[in-house]
Amino acid sequence: MTLLLSAARSAARARAALMAALALSALGAAPAWADRPAVLPDTLQQRIAPCLSCHARTDRDDAFFPRLAGKPAGYLYNQLINFQQGRRRYPLMTWMVAPLPDPYLHEIADYFANADLARPPAPVVTASPTERARGEQLVQRGDPALKVPACVACHGAALTGAQPAIPGLTGLPRDYINAQLGAWKNGDRHALAPDCMAEIARRLPLQDVTAISAYLAAQPVPQHGAVATPIHRPLPLACGSAPDQP
Repeated sequence: MTLLLSAARSAARARAALMAALALSALGAAPAWADRPAVLPDTLQQRIAPCLSCHARTDRDDAFFPRLAGKPAGYLYNQLINFQQGRRRYPLMTWMVAPLPDPYLHEIADYFANADLARPPAPVVTASPTERARGEQLVQRGDPALKVPACVACHGAALTGAQPAIPGLTGLPRDYINAQLGAWKNGDRHALAPDCMAEIARRLPLQDVTAISAYLAAQPVPQHGAVATPIHRPLPLACGSAPDQP
């Protein structure tokens, strides 16, 4: 039920954010255009301004717009391509990246991979001792009976990700983790085949999804933590987005 409510909240926020953006654009069109120079500067900062307005918040974590700073460039590029090609679905992101050429997508990914933004305070995560213990088991050791590998086997011992394309898992809000695992489990989110995360999510019962999200959301995040160095290969499962042979 928690997972379904999280997914419903995410969908509602998506609709609200899109409608609010359109409404504000319509209401403020005249003064915005009046103040805008005839020719916008062709700078990276100008081109990524729309990204920064949602993904560079330093005052709080947002379950709807995850923090991108410090994630591997290969991972960020893969997600932009996934939105562009329909493997991930969120109307605002699809609309923004659909016309962008490949070099532009790499430029965006490289910018956020090298960004070092202050992190908001860690949230307080409420979970029972049993739920925390189950989350710790799945993240640190996995569950052989479910054929679910430990998260650290791919995402690194510190859960800060691995080059070139495996993201860190610390610093993500619990609702966001629930929503993404739910999207994989329900077939609403995809990655390049073989889609290892979809396979893992399908093997997890809902209570294990919420246990994982509770554990991950409670982990401390280094203020200036670097992405982990390349991890042991082969990975526990074949992953099209992080192939053993690039």
